[in-house]
Amino acid sequence: MDAQGRILREHLEEFGAAEDGRLFRTSTGGTVSASIVWRVCQDARTIGLSPEQVVTPLADRPYDLRHACATLLLNAGVPPKEVARRLGHSVEVLWKVYAGCLDGDEERINRMIEKALAA
Repeated sequence: MDAQGRILREHLEEFGAAEDGRLFRTSTGGTVSASIVWRVCQDARTIGLSPEQVVTPLADRPYDLRHACATLLLNAGVPPKEVARRLGHSVEVLWKVYAGCLDGDEERINRMIEKALAA
């Protein structure tokens, strides 16, 4: 089981899920408001980022974390098919949305090609 699966399983074992399957809910089982999600994310930014990063737009919205994950995985060399699977969409959508994230990758790709040609 991968790390995400383990974390999800641990969360479900400790907290369970709402009747409709939601992972996060209020103490009475209701929907967590957008303002609470926003506040928690902003608090997490101050914990997880340096003071210099906090004043930038880095991870400013909760959805930015999804983009950061996709970018990190692609730049780490994870196959696009696997990145798309983890994000829950097709490789076509992955490339449409994230093709531009492979910033500064030309040198690394050239080294990979040279290594393959030398083999």
